[in-house]
Amino acid sequence: MPITVGQDSAKTRKTLTVGGKSIAYYSIAAAEAAGLGDFSRLPAALKVVLENMLRFEDGKTVSLDDIRAFSEWAANGGRANRELAYRPARVLMQDFTGVPAVVDLAAMRDGIKALGGDAQKINPLNPVDLVIDHSVMIDEFGNPRAFQMNVDREYERNMERYQFLKWGQGAFNNFRVVPPGTGICHQVNLEYLAQTVWTDEDQNGETVAYPDTLVGTDSHTTMINGVAVLGWGVGGIEAEAAMLGQPISMLIPEVVGFELTGAMVEGTTGTDLVLKVVQMLREKGVVGKFVEFYGAGLDTLPLADRATIANMAPEYGATCGFFPIDDETLRYLRNTGRDEDRVALVEAYAKENGFWRGADYAPVYSDTLHLDMGEIVPAISGPKRPQDYVALTEAKTAFAREMAETFKRPMDKQVPVNGEDYTLSSGDVVIASITSCTNTSNPYVMIGAGLVARKAAALGLNRKPWVKTSLAPGSQVVSHYLEAAGLQEDLDKIGFNLVGYGCTTCIGNSGPLQKEISAAIAEGDLVATSVLSGNRNFEGRISPDVRANYLASPPLVVAYALAGTLDINLATDPIAQTPDGRDVYLKDIWPSQKEIADLVEATVTREAFRSKYADVFKGDDKWQAVETSEGETYDWPAQSTYVQNPPYFKDMARDPGTIADIEGARMLALLGDMVTTDHISPAGSFKDSTPAGQYLIERQVPVREFNSYGSRRGNHEVMMRGTFANIRIKNEMLDGTEGGYTLGPDGKETSIFDAAAAWAETGTPLVVVAGEQYGAGSSRDWAAKGTALLGVRAVIAESYERIHRSNLVGMGVVPFEFTGGDTRKTLALKGDESFTITGLADVKPLQEVACTVTYGDGTEKAITLKCRIDTAIEKEYVEHGGVLHYVLRNLAKSA
Repeated sequence: MPITVGQDSAKTRKTLTVGGKSIAYYSIAAAEAAGLGDFSRLPAALKVVLENMLRFEDGKTVSLDDIRAFSEWAANGGRANRELAYRPARVLMQDFTGVPAVVDLAAMRDGIKALGGDAQKINPLNPVDLVIDHSVMIDEFGNPRAFQMNVDREYERNMERYQFLKWGQGAFNNFRVVPPGTGICHQVNLEYLAQTVWTDEDQNGETVAYPDTLVGTDSHTTMINGVAVLGWGVGGIEAEAAMLGQPISMLIPEVVGFELTGAMVEGTTGTDLVLKVVQMLREKGVVGKFVEFYGAGLDTLPLADRATIANMAPEYGATCGFFPIDDETLRYLRNTGRDEDRVALVEAYAKENGFWRGADYAPVYSDTLHLDMGEIVPAISGPKRPQDYVALTEAKTAFAREMAETFKRPMDKQVPVNGEDYTLSSGDVVIASITSCTNTSNPYVMIGAGLVARKAAALGLNRKPWVKTSLAPGSQVVSHYLEAAGLQEDLDKIGFNLVGYGCTTCIGNSGPLQKEISAAIAEGDLVATSVLSGNRNFEGRISPDVRANYLASPPLVVAYALAGTLDINLATDPIAQTPDGRDVYLKDIWPSQKEIADLVEATVTREAFRSKYADVFKGDDKWQAVETSEGETYDWPAQSTYVQNPPYFKDMARDPGTIADIEGARMLALLGDMVTTDHISPAGSFKDSTPAGQYLIERQVPVREFNSYGSRRGNHEVMMRGTFANIRIKNEMLDGTEGGYTLGPDGKETSIFDAAAAWAETGTPLVVVAGEQYGAGSSRDWAAKGTALLGVRAVIAESYERIHRSNLVGMGVVPFEFTGGDTRKTLALKGDESFTITGLADVKPLQEVACTVTYGDGTEKAITLKCRIDTAIEKEYVEHGGVLHYVLRNLAKSA
């Protein structure tokens, strides 16, 4: 579908000649010549946003003052308070977040018909790619049949969802589905979908070149910034609005410059580098900011390492971690099979329009920090947060400290495993997983892991028998080069067989442990551990049997599988013994950088990428055999426990209301610091004793078919019951209880869901109170959707992570922040208080409002809250009941 450029933007439109062809583009230099400001020292990441303003400038949605604000940003040292209407070129989704997004679009078609509108108005205006990558679970592992058995089981579990997505592919324009078994969305995006410079026809039929940009319904969409594509994660709600032509409201961000110098030293990996970067940026504080990497160190940093750093932007809290276009960008595009014409366009456009990182690249930044890559050492992060950086030499000591201070359990307790000839202790590694786009996109660490396996197998070593090992690459290209190098055979020998192409362990789809091992962990109340090459290690995410989770490079994952415990100094202690009793140390099996580089050069080829992505949308025989319905609206199956028509648009009035004051609201949950979206809306498995499990049992779904919360995000009934249901969440209203519990209207302990239902019967509004960094983690829109459907009118926290705050607004839930030093602790909140918040009908963005806290004994305290409705358009969203309601009403009126 053609792009619609601004009618007033012709003055900055110029022509570029590449390969004998002329193509239009919007020139930053022309904007300067027109007297709109000095943009010469803007960071490349911000120039992408500026170009967007030039292209869509129409005097209304985007004005000349919006463009001038970028010059003011540079003049003011990297700061400007200006709200923008930003329009990304495309949208990326995965199936966990994509299914509910397509459910919402299907429901909007029903809703617009009910308002007298045209169902065809609900169609993506921008290209949307959905990659099915979150559904495969590791039921089978450590043998040659693991991949096929896991794929077969995936289709058995998820056929209803796949039928629905196939309907969506046929019903909606601009919507493509990448079938199961292809890879992880971010790696498919990096290796195939992204173009760095995009081209399209405008409404006049002329071809225009412009920066490739996107938003994605997954927080790790940021990975694409490694190839100079500006992208970040948003909730499904915001992504749906972007699909339907609604611009994304954003303030011109601060841009923190991160200077990299030096070069990586022998024995270190890109994973070690990114774990240090995460620690430094979390300490710096970059929530809501862009981070741009610059400096001489980029000259020796492969794009695969850049993508690893960009991937983990949610872990360091930034909106994105951007790498400008340079020679390495071109090399990667060429080597991954992009057309030569595209590579030539990227180079010419970047140099002509000021996006190129050359020797003279020296932009203005809002703030800076520096890292010498020569100082990087091997490291892991854990046991609960990605920023909990631990040098490998300190890992054993750090784990012992965690056992004493965090878990408060002894290290020396041993529990026999029924039917096995070994015992388990706290610290034992029961999951070792090479997983996730973060590292499996990087051939240097994947080849490195294969070489560690080769050297270990040659010495007769194997994984410890209690370790569940798995290899889940982010694309089929990885399998191609591992097989070409002969390394997959070596990985197989020590248990790292292919289990599937998808997120697996990193998203919580690690599958069940051997039941005897699970029983021993429970019997001894042990702190079992996992080591994974992923990006997330939040509590309760990886496995219900595992309390301590550590992020590590793929070669270290292999090493820990051989050692079988965190109670070891891998840097100095022997990790295993050969069959004849000789000690083997990590240095004995660790490959050199030259060994790795030589194999990467020989096996990671342009031809491999072109062949594996030749039929990327076709899928295998199983996908092609999926049958589905047709029609512009969906025929909702009444008995489905996966896909249900959500209640958001039922009986919706044609006109919005105002934001009502909150009177006498009661507290649903009192939460601490760093409560993640995993805590609020878990993705993993659940038991039959939970409200979600009981819902399925009542509908005759056997426990074996429960699947996961993530896979059932198309059913609001399951997801409401799963909200605040993480097994490790701690509600401070209760004394030491873990899990999704609270106090009901009768003052007795009950599940969050049952309490919310009981409060709803009395007509009582609800609030959630929390500490710092509320909503850290992912773009999970169900963390906001579930909150809203439970009847929560407002969240009051000390601070928010960017995406979750936006998602709350998008669902009509008002986020507030404490002011004046008030916190849940200084106010001595216990859970029996009520809250009245006034002045909301006429509230302005970021305005402070009055709140009265009434304690259980009747005493009152007046406090001031900051309303975190940040922009004028966000206020409209809340007045409408949410962003989708806003879009739906406008589309219905335009019809």
